[in-house]
Amino acid sequence: MRFKLIVAMVEDELTDAILEAARHAGSTGATVINNARGEGLNKAHGIFGMEITAQRDMLLFLAEEHRSRHILEAIARVGEFDETPGTGIAFQLDVEDAVGVKSQIQSLSAQADQPKP
Repeated sequence: MRFKLIVAMVEDELTDAILEAARHAGSTGATVINNARGEGLNKAHGIFGMEITAQRDMLLFLAEEHRSRHILEAIARVGEFDETPGTGIAFQLDVEDAVGVKSQIQSLSAQADQPKP
């Protein structure tokens, strides 16, 4: 079984909605890293010229290859990444090998064996 790693940097208030959308799109779980800091092309400045750095959540999804694009699109749709600049980004990477995913593989295999409605 081949996997992709989906990485999403999102505003923390969107984390729960994005996790739910990913689950509906076929994700079997995620790792959430709180308080990651991101920076765009231009630094944001607030009152008195002080730099503003928004804290984000980093979401990591190890997804089966054939489900990964669907999950990525669901994340982008809920996060409104393309519609609203600065709300977050998501991308996927090939995973050469993974251990500790035996239960995930069994779950995915069982789902594949079920008859389609």
